[in-house]
Amino acid sequence: MESLENNWGIIGHQWVVDFLSAQLSAGRVGHAYLFTGPDQVGKETLARRFAQAMNCHAESPPCGMCRTCDLMGREAHPDLIVLRPDGRSHKIEAIRELQQMLILRPYEARYRVALIVDMQSATPQAADALLKTLEEPPSASRLLLTVDEAQNLLSTVVSRCQVVPLRPVSAKDIAAGLSDRCDLPPDDINLIARLANGRPGWAIQAVTDPSMLTARVEIFEGIAAALKGDRAARFEYSEKMSRDSNRDLILQSWLSFWRDVLLWTEGNQAWMTNADRKQDIQTVTYAVPAETARRAVEVVRKTIQMLAQNANARLSIDLMMLNMPYL
Repeated sequence: MESLENNWGIIGHQWVVDFLSAQLSAGRVGHAYLFTGPDQVGKETLARRFAQAMNCHAESPPCGMCRTCDLMGREAHPDLIVLRPDGRSHKIEAIRELQQMLILRPYEARYRVALIVDMQSATPQAADALLKTLEEPPSASRLLLTVDEAQNLLSTVVSRCQVVPLRPVSAKDIAAGLSDRCDLPPDDINLIARLANGRPGWAIQAVTDPSMLTARVEIFEGIAAALKGDRAARFEYSEKMSRDSNRDLILQSWLSFWRDVLLWTEGNQAWMTNADRKQDIQTVTYAVPAETARRAVEVVRKTIQMLAQNANARLSIDLMMLNMPYL
């Protein structure tokens, strides 16, 4: 399988690599960049590679082998500051401490780089505090922010950054990238690439942590049992699911399951995500009409949206299960 992993060690996102490399070559590195996209799509990895590239002295940075690339890749370089949420949020105290560090000249690198992960979790006070640095950045400092969606940040923060939107990576590109990193059989690589849903980070994690796929098998066995169960069994399932630490993953599995049912009914089996669950999907396809499957997709979507807005988990999932067809 042809490799689609570029010289930055990134699976996919070639246009982003080309864009950032061009800015480096032209000496037009901006003071702040905002990487947007879903979880595990590659935002943090790209930002870290960019930090390496802007400080690497190789002919084609990042070389990945020099002292700077090595230390920044391990987040051990004195001129790379990585700020992750403290608990559920970035707090104003952490931003103020970061600002004091950015005022100082770099120890040894060309730029002192601050990588702020999941900026959407910043408190309003923290976001306001960061504005001062974005408006008047120290000349030898660069800020790299990651966020799920730009709309979840203050417009004043977004407007002071170069926005780099990351799109989901195709299953073909993910499979090609994985083939360079592991010795799994092609069928296993293709399955993981489909399941990744455009997220190279998830695919790499699934390769290195087999328990993820084991947990997925258990999730789909639970889905099949719930669809065959009576109302009491569904309420029992709902109660357990509402307390499960993998609740978000379970809901996404429900969503992908019903999407695959619709694809099967429309004759688009080649586009299915859960190709290894064909038997379950085929069984449901023969038992429910396409319109019922379409409603199930919308029910799961609405449940995910409600939980994102902090709705009561047990009540939301109870309602979802009541609206699922019986097999």
